[in-house]
Amino acid sequence: MTSTARFAVLTFTAGLGLFAAAGCSKDSTASASASSSAPIPAEAQETYAQRCAMCHGTSGKGDGSAAAALNPKPRNYTDAAWQKSVKDEDLRAVILKGGAGAGKSPLMPANPDLESKPAVVAGLISIIRSYNGK
Repeated sequence: MTSTARFAVLTFTAGLGLFAAAGCSKDSTASASASSSAPIPAEAQETYAQRCAMCHGTSGKGDGSAAAALNPKPRNYTDAAWQKSVKDEDLRAVILKGGAGAGKSPLMPANPDLESKPAVVAGLISIIRSYNGK
């Protein structure tokens, strides 16, 4: 592994808890549930910026600064077909349990600290849903 790739993986796993959530693998057969149009809490926006954007990108396309060194690549949240295929409950599980805990890529870290912050998790799901088709 190159030093650049090693740095990206270490940074990825060193506490940025990249939410990728929401599923780094491409296999899901669940149907999507409707997302709320309620305002996204500031803490959820900050959490996405700090933990998720490095891999999933600021526009949700899976093109964050660490994405190039990752295999599999982070989920592209703008993929409308994927958005339809995944339920909010599935996203919640990946956010909280990480990829390995939800049958996805083990590169997607868990965020157990968010277990006690359901509004933040709901906000993260809303952010993911906001990228649909963009």
